[in-house]
Amino acid sequence: MKGEYENMKKLADLLEKLEYQCLQGTMDKEITNITFDSRKAEKGCLFFCIKGAVSDGHAYAKDVAEKGAAVLIVQDKVEVPEEVTVIQVENSRYAMACISAAWFGHPAEKLKTIGITGTKGKTTTTYLVKSILENAGHKTGLIGTIETIIGEKKIPSANTTPESYLVQKYFAEMVEAGCDSVVMEVSSQGLMLHRTAGFQFDIGIFTNIEPDHIGPNEHKDFADYLHCKALLFKQCKVGIFNADADHLDEILEGHTCQVETFGFSEKADLRAENTKLVTGKGTLGIAYDVKGLMNFPVEIDLPGAFSVYNSLTAIAVCRHFGVTPENIQKALKQAKVKGRIEMVKVSDEFTLMIDYAHNAMSLESLLTTLKEYHPKRLVCLFGCGGNRSRDRRFEMGEVSGRLADLTIITSDNPRFEEPQAIIDDIKVGIEKTDGAYVEIIDRKEAIRYAITHGQTGDVIVLAGKGHEDYQEIEGVKHPMDERVLIAEILTELEEEQKK
Repeated sequence: MKGEYENMKKLADLLEKLEYQCLQGTMDKEITNITFDSRKAEKGCLFFCIKGAVSDGHAYAKDVAEKGAAVLIVQDKVEVPEEVTVIQVENSRYAMACISAAWFGHPAEKLKTIGITGTKGKTTTTYLVKSILENAGHKTGLIGTIETIIGEKKIPSANTTPESYLVQKYFAEMVEAGCDSVVMEVSSQGLMLHRTAGFQFDIGIFTNIEPDHIGPNEHKDFADYLHCKALLFKQCKVGIFNADADHLDEILEGHTCQVETFGFSEKADLRAENTKLVTGKGTLGIAYDVKGLMNFPVEIDLPGAFSVYNSLTAIAVCRHFGVTPENIQKALKQAKVKGRIEMVKVSDEFTLMIDYAHNAMSLESLLTTLKEYHPKRLVCLFGCGGNRSRDRRFEMGEVSGRLADLTIITSDNPRFEEPQAIIDDIKVGIEKTDGAYVEIIDRKEAIRYAITHGQTGDVIVLAGKGHEDYQEIEGVKHPMDERVLIAEILTELEEEQKK
């Protein structure tokens, strides 16, 4: 790191909140930098030997010592020259979180921190929270699946929850940018790997849980997945829980936080009542009354029961910031989440939306929700990724054939496969149903077809790409954003009409 974090720090100060043993060398050292990437090791730095799924940082101990590393943080013993200080800890990932927090001057203490965990709804809810808080005058950072947002700066995400060093670095940058709060998605992996250790969240949220992320390099079973999700509630001051969620008792087990609940349940502290579906010109939404800890009506341009949960969660959070009902109502009406049932206005006659649904389960949930609005036709446009499970293609084809009135099969990220071969697999699934379909390989042409053939009362879904702004072909990511494609098509259609 350069710039404002260049100031050297005493080793003893960085280790202040840790239990450790000094195996060799002196504690009297000034640290120039901290890193877990051996390629970034330099003279005077502190290096974390992290055990990862692919490689073990302990294997690079000699290499970083040669580059001039002053201190190594280890779990296992290593052989390095005696002038290198070696600090042994129980868990080097946990140590990295605590040391990173100290290195950046404990920035979380200067922010109101909100962490959201759950199988579904994390991404949408983080954006809704950010939207409401900013509408009420709070400058709010965001860390999540799609991107990290610091003021005007947007950084694309590699992980839902970044490594602890990055979390702390982003917090520090948020403080510097004048943020007073941050909302972040907290994955079970992030909790298991101590990425959010080293500070206490002001507010922790539990949305819901179902079997997911179970397998090699993830969670060994559902019990482990539950356990990891529950860790957040031993690390926050206030916990806000979905009262209707399965396995709530297990999530609450061992919690140390103050508990609040939300949901449809009469027992919930913050409730949604009198829910009704709303259809506007080119929009679908939902309206309901907030009852309990706050009382006022809400209307949002996001469809389905899950949108009630997501918005109710955001309201429960923002109550702790003293946000007024008027501000909440205004912000929710304007809120958009990129690629999550994101409506794009193309006509007053029909509704067009972009959604990230890229497997059979998420596509079924989305199309079932949209059918509740009784569209004239439900049109679903999608493709499947290349070099991924063929089963996904059959399954998504079958779901779309069963639930949509028309499926437009197109290309997604073909990667190293022939787009036509992927489409042929999708057709195998569709042909198990009596659903109508057309195939148009070129995604822009497919979207053009959907728009030009849209009928009054249709709901058209562009599924699979969501927030992605590229198409991956033969190992190259080509720029492709569906919002841009739609704008280009509308301009081209306008030009054609003038001729």
